[in-house]
Amino acid sequence: MADDDGFVDEEAAAYYAGRPGVTIRRWAHEGRIRKRGSRRTGGVRYCVFDLNKGPRDEYTRELIKPGKPPALPAGAKAA
Repeated sequence: MADDDGFVDEEAAAYYAGRPGVTIRRWAHEGRIRKRGSRRTGGVRYCVFDLNKGPRDEYTRELIKPGKPPALPAGAKAA
């Protein structure tokens, strides 16, 4: 489910990118994508505009290929 500002929950972000939720969380931790909220409040949201879409079959919605990882910010190291 998306807000008007492009932030979605983990499940929607993972579906859009064709990646597991743990990858979405790692990318946020690395600074590749923006997030809002916290686990403590139960409302973590990720910016869908920072993600690359994983193409899906138009009829079955089966994932064809996962979206490419967003770029690391300058000076950051991958986990």
